[in-house]
Amino acid sequence: MKPSERLPQLGLTLPPVPAPVGAYVPAHRVGNLLYLSGQLPLVDGALHLTGKVGGQGRSLSDGQEAARLAALNAVAAAAGAAGSVDAITQVVKVVVYVNSAPGFTEQHKVANGASDLLAAVFGESGRHARAAVGVAELPLDAAVEIDVLFAVQP
Repeated sequence: MKPSERLPQLGLTLPPVPAPVGAYVPAHRVGNLLYLSGQLPLVDGALHLTGKVGGQGRSLSDGQEAARLAALNAVAAAAGAAGSVDAITQVVKVVVYVNSAPGFTEQHKVANGASDLLAAVFGESGRHARAAVGVAELPLDAAVEIDVLFAVQP
């Protein structure tokens, strides 16, 4: 099944690609690889989840939801750069940065929010290498930022 067919079955619609908030492009293609700029958990162009995961007010499930939203934004950015979501042939690598409260060590579980969404949308082609990193701060106080490398049709 194509990703374009899976998205509606999952109840998902690709959001518009957010405008960059700095001097960069959302995606840069080199051959059949598509390098994305960091993606935040934006909804309708506004940051949806802020603050430190594992701290006051931000639970593990909040972090997973932030990672899921950021991954959906990554798919939208990749689809825009590749011409369609079906032109994406493989999720190669995902790096999930988690704005972590002191002592929080479940970044890998937060990252599952992104990984699970990508596997649901792309099936076997959504399986990827991954890193999950706890950081002290993220731009705009986002709870999560993800960095994704996709392979696309030539």
